[in-house]
Amino acid sequence: WLKHFLAQGDEAESAANESCLVVSSRLRPQAPSRELPFSTMPEVLSLCKGPKEAYEAFADKGAELSRKSVPKIFHQSVYAGIYIGFGGMLSLTVAAGIADASKNNPTLQSFVFAALFPVNLLLILLTGGVLMTGASATVPAAVLEKKAHWSSIPKLVAISWVGNLVGAVIFALLVHYCDMNTGATAELAKKTVIKKCSKDFMKTFIKGIGCNWLVCMAVFLCGQAQDMAGKMVAIWFPISCFVAIGFEHIPANFFLLPMGLLAGADLTVWDIFIKNIVPTTLGNFVAGSIFVALNYSYAFGSLGRNNKSPILVTRCSQEDLGEPLAKNDFGLKATPAFFPEPFKEEPKEGEGGSVLPAPAGGAEYV
Repeated sequence: WLKHFLAQGDEAESAANESCLVVSSRLRPQAPSRELPFSTMPEVLSLCKGPKEAYEAFADKGAELSRKSVPKIFHQSVYAGIYIGFGGMLSLTVAAGIADASKNNPTLQSFVFAALFPVNLLLILLTGGVLMTGASATVPAAVLEKKAHWSSIPKLVAISWVGNLVGAVIFALLVHYCDMNTGATAELAKKTVIKKCSKDFMKTFIKGIGCNWLVCMAVFLCGQAQDMAGKMVAIWFPISCFVAIGFEHIPANFFLLPMGLLAGADLTVWDIFIKNIVPTTLGNFVAGSIFVALNYSYAFGSLGRNNKSPILVTRCSQEDLGEPLAKNDFGLKATPAFFPEPFKEEPKEGEGGSVLPAPAGGAEYV
């Protein structure tokens, strides 16, 4: 009897609740429904892109770079070479100052040098500088994703190589002219250039591969992070890693090798060109184009026949990507916040003036 009584009570309560919901739904005004794709309403918001989205942004960076004019590429490459000099000079000066403290522990000097060196990549990547090492990965990635022509690879690599060389050598000459390449700094510069030119071709080539693999991962992770602190961490760890290990980075060598020669190292320009610059350049290019661009295209891009990410994210600056623009009532241009979604809705006529079309996926204008 008790079970029967409780069951009847539960049925009555359930019916009452349903009737209340029906009445309240009729009285309450209904908001217009708007169907949005699930990908535009993520359950968790993150300041870090996923690896697939990061690779697509990586390729877009190469596409944007391939559309720049030759003077712009050269200009940003020269600036990148100068910024390499800033970081290299900082590392030389401070690490040379602890030479006595490092006699019984040489790793201390290497650690200080490596910890300070990434300031140059921070300046370069966050200001739009162009390094030959980064271009050797981003531009091939754009080519693999059919966003750039293959001829962009030799063009970008050659221009950025020359620009990095010019900027780094200019900075080295200015530092030497200001009598800053003296004393312990000069001794460390000579020691560095002699060490870099002491290995055979194949060993230096392999060290160049290891270096640019890490440098390109710094570029990859920097694009993956969406805040300043995240970008700093993303740059610092891979860059300090390759410096501490002793790998070969051609833009860095464009500064360090001339500094050693100016300090009086017993080497010639031909020596550093054959023994270091050539194998390091080749190793850096192989690492960027094959070990990074080719392999990540297979993992996340068209080479592995992967679908594009459904998540709408900002790819890059869109400076030279030729995106369509829409004009508002004031004659100003607005672009969709998400690349590269086209507009889906057209403005309606006769509703009190022109209206900006809504971008796909509910993206907002920026």
